[in-house]
Amino acid sequence: MPIDTHTKILATVGPATASKKMLEELVKSGADAFRFNFSHGTREEHAERYQTVRDLSVKYNRHLTIIADMQGPKLRIGTFKKDEVLLKEGHIFVLDMLNEAGDETRVTLPHKEIFAAVKKGDTLLLNDGNIRLEVLSNENYVMQTKVKVGGKLSAHKGVNLPNVKLPISAITAKDKQDLAFALQLGVDWVCLSIVQSVDDVRMARKLIGDKAWIISKLEKPSAIEELDDIVKESDGIMVARGDLGVEWPIHSVPVLQKLIVKTCRKYGRPVIVATQMLESMIVNPTPTRAEVSDVATAVYDGADAVMLSAETAVGSYPAEAVSMMHNIINEVEDEPSYFDSIQRYKDLSDCKNMADAITYAASEMPRILPKVAGIITYSASGFTTLSMARERANLPILAVTLSEEVARRMGIIWGVRADMCDSLFNDFSKLEEHALAVAKKNKIGRKGDYLVIIAGYPLGQKGMTNMLHTVQI
Repeated sequence: MPIDTHTKILATVGPATASKKMLEELVKSGADAFRFNFSHGTREEHAERYQTVRDLSVKYNRHLTIIADMQGPKLRIGTFKKDEVLLKEGHIFVLDMLNEAGDETRVTLPHKEIFAAVKKGDTLLLNDGNIRLEVLSNENYVMQTKVKVGGKLSAHKGVNLPNVKLPISAITAKDKQDLAFALQLGVDWVCLSIVQSVDDVRMARKLIGDKAWIISKLEKPSAIEELDDIVKESDGIMVARGDLGVEWPIHSVPVLQKLIVKTCRKYGRPVIVATQMLESMIVNPTPTRAEVSDVATAVYDGADAVMLSAETAVGSYPAEAVSMMHNIINEVEDEPSYFDSIQRYKDLSDCKNMADAITYAASEMPRILPKVAGIITYSASGFTTLSMARERANLPILAVTLSEEVARRMGIIWGVRADMCDSLFNDFSKLEEHALAVAKKNKIGRKGDYLVIIAGYPLGQKGMTNMLHTVQI
């Protein structure tokens, strides 16, 4: 069972991987974390899969991470009299609030918020951006548009509005119910869809509190405008390249991906790169060369995790997709220039406090002290470990904590393995003794090697990292 890479693998659970047998295959193939997509599936199904993952955590002595991905506000058109219609370029197409099946000339758009926000000259995208409409007028819930790019259109296709900030919350009534259920289950992270501003994250924080950490999915131009604030307010970020590639010109997505990853590195927030990473493996046993390069690029950029979506949710080769992703990660991380490339983001001006200074110093110790085998973080909250992971040191990071919840959250953090301890040690001799024991248990180092220990002292106090210590094995 491969757990030897720094970059983590997040697998989406769906019909293809709902059974205990298939979930176990994903773990054995290298999955570190599991995404439950609340846009699909019943609560009973999510609860059953949740328990299976927790059981596998015990069986394999792994702190597997579970992420609940909220659906968010989904904007869709209504129905048509036929199975599909053809919109021709240059023709007029009307969107209105009438409760009637549509045709080639009109369709229902059951979202007052869109009518309230859209103005003449704005662009509407339908069906994942394949159809483009230009707004000619918008009055009394009747919007006249000109078809700029036509095509076939069927019922309930999605609507995207580039550069239009809608007066809607990222958390719908359905999300609130799903969120309460997910938190009751005990999920480790909650993923917010369609985040438009930092206020969306703050609202979620009020609902979630400290019961889970928050991942903001970045897919709207307005979110990119508030990128720094959203990253700082969130616990993690997902580069949601699907809708991002609809709302922005598709050729901008690689540049945005690098910008988001770099910003997350700056503020010490874990970042997941998602969508179509091994898309062809939904139906084929091997990916394209371009897909392999895409995964490798995310690893070279220093992403904390890479995600499989339909590949594991509904694909024909879910375990093979996880195994392939692990092999790509392993190949990149074994390449001699890998660590130099991901450490190029280091900038001492980003060090703002004691924790940053301590973890930066710890990452530099292998350059000075020979035979450093690993870094052990003692952390009550997990934030010491996040700060250490930001430095991308060429060493394993072992996160020691009293909290099972904190240990489980580490499954998407770059380079980190988690371990539990029964009590904290404020006596240095006992701390050293425990660090040596936990390193031996996790097969880190050999006789004569050094371990770097960082913590907040006295141990157990949240939000304080002030100690760097070394011990020789």
